[in-house]
Amino acid sequence: MISVVAIAIAAFTACQEEYVIEEIAPTKSGNLLIRLTDAPFPTDLVAEASVTINKIEIHKMDDEQGPPFIVFSEEEQSFNLLDLTNGVTAILADTAIESGFYKEIRLQVVDAYVKLKDSTLFDLKIPSGAQSGLKVKINPSIEVDSALNAELLLDFDVSKSFVVQGNPNTPAGIKGFNFNPVVKATIANAAGKLKGTVTDANDNAIEGAQVSIIAADTVYTSSFTKENGKYVILGIDAGVYEVEFAKDGYAATTIEDVEIKAKETTTLDAQLDSE
Repeated sequence: MISVVAIAIAAFTACQEEYVIEEIAPTKSGNLLIRLTDAPFPTDLVAEASVTINKIEIHKMDDEQGPPFIVFSEEEQSFNLLDLTNGVTAILADTAIESGFYKEIRLQVVDAYVKLKDSTLFDLKIPSGAQSGLKVKINPSIEVDSALNAELLLDFDVSKSFVVQGNPNTPAGIKGFNFNPVVKATIANAAGKLKGTVTDANDNAIEGAQVSIIAADTVYTSSFTKENGKYVILGIDAGVYEVEFAKDGYAATTIEDVEIKAKETTTLDAQLDSE
């Protein structure tokens, strides 16, 4: 299953000392909004791919005197990541934090499961690294300041995070899922967005067409069209890409030199011919 390029995630060992700053008012602060979205999971058999996060920590750049990670939120929240596709996001945290540049974020995942549409439920084992925190690099670093609206988008790549075991074409063929969380961080208010509609030769909407953004012969991210043939892809770094449109029963088409600009929306429609 094709999905976004994974930003490197390292696991902290459980024995690593954790620090919590309590009741210390910073001299300067700004607000940081963290949103969660999902790189789509292209299967008609899965109803839910859920994660529960109970702690968010963040690492300030060049802060050698303070703790390696500062607790940003300890609110426990659960998300069905399949609800967070085609431009849909959920607010993970929105609070004030000391002004400065931040280069890493750490998520503590305490539960995960997959539920099929026939109600079969697979409770997933949380890897040891996820138990002590998923470390996600923010590159470039994000600036938080009282004069800026800082917004970070975390793209939880379901297709790489929930790896099906067995035959994914039938419910009986699915034996379980391996959970290996993969997350990409993007500065949302500096990234671009791609949207459009995919139709056939008779201008009928095509549902479930895969839209893949390709950089240097590698899939950077992808999405799938809805019933009305529309798609939306968020959090794309500014640059020039190839965009491929594909669907079983149709000839795939690729559009080259698609420019994505920071803070702007690019509209790109496509027509697929039957094979």
